[in-house]
Order: sequence, then C-alpha cells, then structure tokens
Amino acid sequence: MSAVLSAIAKAFGQLGDRAVVAVAVKSIAITLALFAGAGAGIYIGLDRLARSDWAAAMVPESLAGTAAVLVWLIVSLVAFWLLFRVTALAVLQFFADEVVAAVEARHYPALAACARPLPFVREAAVASRSLLRALGYNLLALPLAAVLVFTAIGPGLVFLAVNAVLLGRELTDMAWLRHCEGAERDNPVPRAERVLLGAAVAALMLVPVLNLVAPLVGVAAGTHLVLRRIGRQR
Repeated sequence: MSAVLSAIAKAFGQLGDRAVVAVAVKSIAITLALFAGAGAGIYIGLDRLARSDWAAAMVPESLAGTAAVLVWLIVSLVAFWLLFRVTALAVLQFFADEVVAAVEARHYPALAACARPLPFVREAAVASRSLLRALGYNLLALPLAAVLVFTAIGPGLVFLAVNAVLLGRELTDMAWLRHCEGAERDNPVPRAERVLLGAAVAALMLVPVLNLVAPLVGVAAGTHLVLRRIGRQR
C-alpha cells in the first residue's frame, strides 16, 4: 500500500510539469468535446422524436418539448457518469507516452534511455482493446448492479470493483509496454498494487474537478510502480 500511496503522491507533484499540463489540456478538451457532440446529437434526436406524429399521438404537444428535455438531461447525466472514465482513458491512451516519458525523464533517467515509444498503430490497438475490455466488463457487471440497486451504494461498489481491476492493468501497461512491448502478461507490478491503484484512481474520478486529472495521475503513478520494479530487477 505504501508504494501505491507514494506513487500517487509523486504523480500529483508532477501535475505542474509543462509536458503533463499539455497532455491534460489536450485530453480533457477532446474528452469534453466528444461528450458535448454526443449530447448535442442526443438532443437533436429527441427533439425530432418529440415533434413526430408518433409522439404527438401519445403525449400532448405542450408536454412533448419538456419531456424531451428531461429525457435528454437524464440520459446525458447517466452516460457521463458511466462512460466518462472509459472515454477519458481511451483518449489519454493516445497521449500517455508523453506523460510516461515526463516521469521517466524526471525520476528515472537511467531507464528512460531504454524505453521505446509505441508506434501510433500500436497505441491505437492498445486503446481499442482497452475500450472494448472496459465496455465489456462494465456491461457484464450491469445485471449485478441492477440487482443491488435497492441498496443505494451497491451499484457504485460493483462498478468501483470492476474498474479498479481494469484501471490497475491499463495504467501500468501504458508504461510497461514502452520497456517490454507486447508482454502485458509479464507486467512486473503485483496484482494487489495494480488493483489498489485502480481503486484509488476510480475513486478520484468520482470527485468533481479531480476527475479531470485523475487519469493523468493514474498514468504517472502507474509509471512509478512499473519503473520502480524494473529498476530493482536490473
């Protein structure tokens, strides 16, 4: 646990680095733009549906517009809550190398010389697999979350547990692949540390404002855990 807490503390301490700030601006802007575009598309679709003859036959015209706005708000908020982590991490995959390189240069200069930046095609493949894996596991967890919905906190705990496992793997793989491309199964960070890191980052993503930088903190912290292990092995 101390290793994970130390890695997270170091990650927060590097948020002011120019390279990390640049990645933060790019990834946050793209993520929010994707949600804004999706939200606009949903609103247009619901508005057209509300104006259709089918809707007019079921809902009075005076209420159709209000109903469309309410549905849009609910759908948008639920989608943002469920998909923000997945989307933010998928976007960050394309810039993760820059964060990992910044951590390497500042804290592990001897290991930085051994790193191999991932080609764009490889980054895209890793991001796609990560996105599909996250969507798949969260969909599998949905029935259990639905069963526990009456407990109020049950669904949140289910998704937190699932995402802790997923995040722990993804955040450490981002650094590990630079040093041993294609060997995800040999990730040197113990599973317990990966899950603890994933749980911490998943919890940070539930906090407003902090959720915007949580993926960056996770990548930097995961890099510390990986490179600390590599340094010991060498």
